[in-house]
Amino acid sequence: MDYVSEMKDLKKKHDFFVGIDSDGCVFDTMEIKQKECFCPAFIKRFGLQPASRFAREVWEFVNLYSKSRGCNRFLAVQQSFKLMAERPIFAERGLNIVPQPALDAWLKEESKLGNPTLAAKVRATHDPFLTQLLAWSVEVNERIKDLVFGVPPFSKVRACLEKMNPRADIIVVSQTPLEALRREWEEHHMLGYLDYIAGQEAGTKSEHLEYASKGKYPADKILMIGDAPGDLKAAKANACLFFPVIPGDEERSWKRLHDEALDKFFAGTYAGAYQAALLKEFDAALPEKPHWKD
Repeated sequence: MDYVSEMKDLKKKHDFFVGIDSDGCVFDTMEIKQKECFCPAFIKRFGLQPASRFAREVWEFVNLYSKSRGCNRFLAVQQSFKLMAERPIFAERGLNIVPQPALDAWLKEESKLGNPTLAAKVRATHDPFLTQLLAWSVEVNERIKDLVFGVPPFSKVRACLEKMNPRADIIVVSQTPLEALRREWEEHHMLGYLDYIAGQEAGTKSEHLEYASKGKYPADKILMIGDAPGDLKAAKANACLFFPVIPGDEERSWKRLHDEALDKFFAGTYAGAYQAALLKEFDAALPEKPHWKD
C-alpha cells in the first residue's frame, strides 16, 4: 500500500486543514491500552517478571506520564530499556538489561515503524531481539482487539468534528496501527467526518501532516490537535498551529476547543498570545524526568 501517494493525492475541499491524534486525544483509550495490553505483554515477552512492579513503573512513565507520552510503541521499548538499564533494582533482581543495537539501528533507518516493516526486517536478519519485539507487538494488537471496545470519544469531540467538518479537511494523524484506528472510529460512527486515516504504517506524524497538507494550505490554516509532545513536535516540524488536549483534563480541553479555539482558528486569530498560553499549560502538564531520578 502506497500511503504516501494516497496522502499527497488527497484533494483540497476546504480552506482549512485539521490533523487529529486518536488514542488519548479523541478516545480515552490510553490507560486501558497501556496498562492492560502493552505493559503485560512487555513484562511477559521480555522476561521482566522478577522486577515487574518497576518495569510497569517505567513503562507507564514513558507512555502515559511524561513528555514521551504517545510515542511510537517501538520507540517506547527503546526508551524503556534505556531507563531500566539505569535503575539498579533490575540488576538486583537478577535482570541484565543491556543495549539493543539491532533495535537502535532499525529505528534509525526506518520511519514507518509498524509490524509490516518490522516483520520484513526480521525475515532479512533473523535477529533474536527483533524477533522477540515482533512477537510482543503482535500480541499487543491481539490484546487490544480482544479488550479495547466500547470506549467512547471524550465529550464535545463529536460537536467539534461537526463544527470543523463544513470548513476543514480532517485527517487522523496517529502512531496506532491503521486497523485499530478504523475499528475505533467506525465503532462510534465517526468515519464520516474524516477525509483520511494515517496510522503508524504511513510514517511519522510529521510526515503525515507534510504529505497531506504541504502546498495545499497556508500554515496558519493548518491545525494539529493532540495530547502528547510528539503531536506538538509534528506541528512545529510543519510550521503549523497546535491545540493541546491536556492529559488528565481532556473534557475541559475539548470544551475549550469547541467554545473558543476553533472560532479563533477560523478567524485567523489563533496564533500568538492565545496559542502561547495553551502551550505553556500543556508543557506544565507532563514531566520530563522520572521521580526515581530526583
